[in-house]
Amino acid sequence: MDILASTEWLAAELGKDDMRIVDASLFLPGVPRDPRAEFEQAHIPGAAFLDLPTLADLDDPRPGMLPTDAFMTERCRALGISTDSRIIVYDNSPTHSAARGWWMMRLYGVGKGAAILDGGLPKWVAEGRPTESGAVTPPPGNAVARRATGQVRTMDDLIANVNSRAEAVIDARGAARFTGEEKEPRPGMASGHIPGSRNLPSSALFNADNSMKTGEELRQLFAQAGLDFDRPVITTCGSGVTAAILLAGLELLGKKDATLYDGSWSEWGLDPATPKATGAA
Repeated sequence: MDILASTEWLAAELGKDDMRIVDASLFLPGVPRDPRAEFEQAHIPGAAFLDLPTLADLDDPRPGMLPTDAFMTERCRALGISTDSRIIVYDNSPTHSAARGWWMMRLYGVGKGAAILDGGLPKWVAEGRPTESGAVTPPPGNAVARRATGQVRTMDDLIANVNSRAEAVIDARGAARFTGEEKEPRPGMASGHIPGSRNLPSSALFNADNSMKTGEELRQLFAQAGLDFDRPVITTCGSGVTAAILLAGLELLGKKDATLYDGSWSEWGLDPATPKATGAA
């Protein structure tokens, strides 16, 4: 499947037996919104609620770290996803969290493929397309999740890369968090960025209608951020969510040698031993 699915395409595919739609809405700490309540108020017909914040390794003290294969399998089956499912992931969040859901589905090899609904629920609703309300419990699927190797970077990888600079690192957080001018939302966390990294706020990748920028406009965003396209790329952010947006953007540009640092600043910024930089890149 392509990375992006249009609202027009999804409207024509609604109700097909192999189509599975999941709402991956997530809000940052301190945002007074409840994604599950909003899902039950209005969602795309046939959609199920992913509950992205809980789809994690609950035994890991770091927030939102990737789940075990067994837990990912369990959650996907509960969502009605099977081995032959086509999966569309959308959100209704200013963080555009559908990209994290898309990346996870692909990382674990779930179904026949996954795509992000371009424009998400806001674009769907703005176009006057139908929604449903209420809780959803789909018939269980038979999906099997197995995490692919080599697609996720660890803190040790990033520490080694600070010295080697073998891979380019690009940070999806807002500019003020990257420079250290703005404090982090989590208590006890240092401000700043990983030395040598570049900054491209993930919000810059979206048009006014919530759809993603593509083509030369998208390429220029990465170029203006100073990203070296000749090196492999590691994407990072606050907790591994918006980093997936940059990963999707890079893949839209045909760059396949990009990976994601799952711990991101939630791990790096809390460790007093990691090197940190402030100011512009």
